[in-house]
Amino acid sequence: MKHQLDFEKPIIELQNKLNDLRQHPEKHSLGVSFEEEIQLIEKKLEETRRHIFSNLTPWQRVQLARHPHRPYTLDYLKLAFSDFQELHGDRCFAEDRAMVGGFARLGGHRVAVIGTQKGRDTKENILRNFGSAHPEGYRKALRLMRLANKFSLPIITLIDTPGAFPGVAAEERHVAEAIAVNLREMMLLEVPIIAVVIGEGGSGGAVGIGVADRVLILENAYYSVISPEGCAAILWKDRAAAPKAAAALKITARDLHGLKLVDEIVSEPPGGAHTNPAAAAENLKAHCLKHLEELLALPAAKRLKQRYEKFRACGHFAEKTSVPADEVPQAAA
Repeated sequence: MKHQLDFEKPIIELQNKLNDLRQHPEKHSLGVSFEEEIQLIEKKLEETRRHIFSNLTPWQRVQLARHPHRPYTLDYLKLAFSDFQELHGDRCFAEDRAMVGGFARLGGHRVAVIGTQKGRDTKENILRNFGSAHPEGYRKALRLMRLANKFSLPIITLIDTPGAFPGVAAEERHVAEAIAVNLREMMLLEVPIIAVVIGEGGSGGAVGIGVADRVLILENAYYSVISPEGCAAILWKDRAAAPKAAAALKITARDLHGLKLVDEIVSEPPGGAHTNPAAAAENLKAHCLKHLEELLALPAAKRLKQRYEKFRACGHFAEKTSVPADEVPQAAA
């Protein structure tokens, strides 16, 4: 494997040992049959993988969400969707390659699909701006969503971005306004909307295409108002405190589901989506189809009401309004 995370090393070592044994059976231990040794290593590999991935820290899940071999939006469009036809431009300023979108089929349904796209290498990352969209990317997304609404096509968005592009040029073209308009308009679209966080869900750049009837998240993805490094730099004045920030931010799929900020967790293949992109895509497709069928069965007015109530309920907290008598400090004599 070209890229491996620190916590994956025990798995990689066992996998390499297993591969070496299969390729060079003459090296297997004396006194133990070849088949038995293979079975022992396979069992150990499975146990090690299960132990590691069932005890990942929030920071380790962030690292998985950023894994360079993880499937991106265009990968899911090839594996989970069919007949994808990409559309370009915001009809205002330019084409933003960090935001891709168009029409496709999901099972037997015609849908509009929009998502942020990262690159696999330096050249493609420059083309895709590392998955960080400019204002024209969000305006293109809204243009496509309005088009889908006009033709009564459900909308599916795939979120994988560290955030909207924070450069001077983006500010000059009003990136905050572009995202704000998307939030308002997505709340009013009459067609079903499903948003899926497939990797990184960073800040307003993710929320800009994240207002939906159903918000799903992959098991090792994260969704946060700020990156762990950004939070660490502000609170601890040290980006090295990112693991501590990741835990404090409650950004993992399990935390978000517990806080009712996402509707369902989409499980990944053992070891993460990058180990078996086809299986990850098939699982994503099944979950999207399930929620799409449920949403299509609802009248548009009811969907809109539920969508509004869903986001109004985000961020509620309980405040202690009274203090028991035995906890009231006694005045000094």
